[in-house]
Amino acid sequence: MSAQNPSAPAAHSDAGHDHHGATGHLHISMRDYLIGFVLSVILTAIPFWLVMGDVLESKQLTAFVIMAFAMVQIVVHIVYFLHMTSSAEEGWSFMALIFTLIIIVIALAGSLWVMHHLNTNTMPFHDMQKMQQLP
Repeated sequence: MSAQNPSAPAAHSDAGHDHHGATGHLHISMRDYLIGFVLSVILTAIPFWLVMGDVLESKQLTAFVIMAFAMVQIVVHIVYFLHMTSSAEEGWSFMALIFTLIIIVIALAGSLWVMHHLNTNTMPFHDMQKMQQLP
């Protein structure tokens, strides 16, 4: 109840609810975009420095670190630029994202598996030349 009008409902403070308006839509500020931009630049600059500075000894370790930074950058883009969260209002878009990620992982894993087995089980070029020289 309000102090001015006893029959009116109590005023609700919006101090803790600055992200959602009366319609339930997410309010995006320039600050959120700048945070996303700065994180994206940092998450791009570090792998660039790792490769160009030849910081890590192993090329495989460098590749894994770059992939880890890429995954974190995907999350930054999803949260700060696509504004996808796991909230109830955006449940369907979040589920569509999860489904898409599963399909991408299956396609990439299958492709890498096939390429690895083709590379392992196919005759190398230098062995083929030796076979042609046989009588």
